Amino acid sequence: MNKVIIVGSGPAGLTAAIYAGRANMAPVVVEGLGSDHQPGGQLMITTEVENYPGFPEGITGPKLMDMFRQQAMRFGTQFFTEDALKVELHGPVKRVWVESQKEPLEALSIIVATGAVARWLDVPGEKDLQNHGVSACATCDGSFFKKQEVIVVGGGDTALEEALYLANLASTVHLVHRRDSLRASKIMQDRAFKHPNIRFHWNKAIVEVRDVTKKKVTSVLLQDTVTQVVSEMPIDAVFVAIGHTPASQLFLGSVDAHDNGYLRVNHGTTSTNIPGVFACGDVADHVYRQAVTAAGTGCMAAIDAERYVSALEG
Repeated sequence: MNKVIIVGSGPAGLTAAIYAGRANMAPVVVEGLGSDHQPGGQLMITTEVENYPGFPEGITGPKLMDMFRQQAMRFGTQFFTEDALKVELHGPVKRVWVESQKEPLEALSIIVATGAVARWLDVPGEKDLQNHGVSACATCDGSFFKKQEVIVVGGGDTALEEALYLANLASTVHLVHRRDSLRASKIMQDRAFKHPNIRFHWNKAIVEVRDVTKKKVTSVLLQDTVTQVVSEMPIDAVFVAIGHTPASQLFLGSVDAHDNGYLRVNHGTTSTNIPGVFACGDVADHVYRQAVTAAGTGCMAAIDAERYVSALEG
């Protein structure tokens, strides 16, 4: 019987593993496999991380996650490099099924750290130019495009937050939205409309990002959603801000979630509605979504789980 199983291996899951390992909980991590549940989480598709404390020169996302993993291994973490297929969370014994094991993995507590994935436009050139001018995180990558012209795609609060953040770095921020009005809150709209560096392009959708042959963003093709006319617009970077999807599907129906699919935790803790089930990182956080905040809640989840298991064992 394991004391804790951690599902997910981004900054939240691996920090939880480090803390649980140091507390002699012998953590088991189901770290995921494939593009949707990539071991190491979203940082694996981030080239340069400049805002993680302790790395003044910056560090690549994959290198940072490798260091997290080595540290978790040092404290006795056992890894399964595959996806969790099914979970059973109610009752004193929690179960997680993985493909390589005939019997389910069993534990007294579960930490859910499955993260979230950015939604993309799914247009030609977008995937090829990720990390070469196409990004889904302004706070991660905005500083690479100081005094340049950038596009933000979207019409919600996230898009306007990204645009306002970038407007203080870029020379011009072009907000591209497929409708003629925004979904964002009134206060965010007022701020964006007032900012001298933000320009709005209504009823426009990106249908291609160029130039893959040059390995950098040089322009986009914009289609007018009313007239269908396509035009080319020179640009230095594209920030896609059409939302994230939490990787919570496996837990919905058991664990309480918000309307947007993010798991609900009790305020100031990582505990969910199910005793012994804790959630941390981006699967429970649709506000901050940073590596450092994910790591912080991973630490909290390990401490919460350790206290829960200690109380069980008397």
